[in-house]
Amino acid sequence: MTLAAGAVACDDPGPTAPVVETPVVENVTETFSGNLGRNGAVTFPFAVSAAGSATAQITAIGPVNTVAVGLTMGTWNGVQCAAVISNDDAREFSSMTGSAGGAGTLCLRIHDVGRLSSTITFTLTVTHP
Repeated sequence: MTLAAGAVACDDPGPTAPVVETPVVENVTETFSGNLGRNGAVTFPFAVSAAGSATAQITAIGPVNTVAVGLTMGTWNGVQCAAVISNDDAREFSSMTGSAGGAGTLCLRIHDVGRLSSTITFTLTVTHP
């Protein structure tokens, strides 16, 4: 009697590349508020932890919520805010979205564009990685 030896082939895909997991970065929302006087400006630096979108909004302005001001988002060098995007006709609920290339410090600036006759109050929010 003869026994036949059989070879069983298996599908071996060979070596595989390691799976690199991309960390999930949670967005944070920061709130800034204060007073803005005639011909004035207020700047708020904020740190981003990774690349991604940063969205800023004027969430409250008063006592008259129809007044137009300037809203700028840019990069912070430790001394000043270098404007990247700006809206010189921003009003309550105006927003803007920029892009951070990586971790670093950005800035948000609100300023009078010649339309204030007295001091106003404001609240800004920025959502970023």
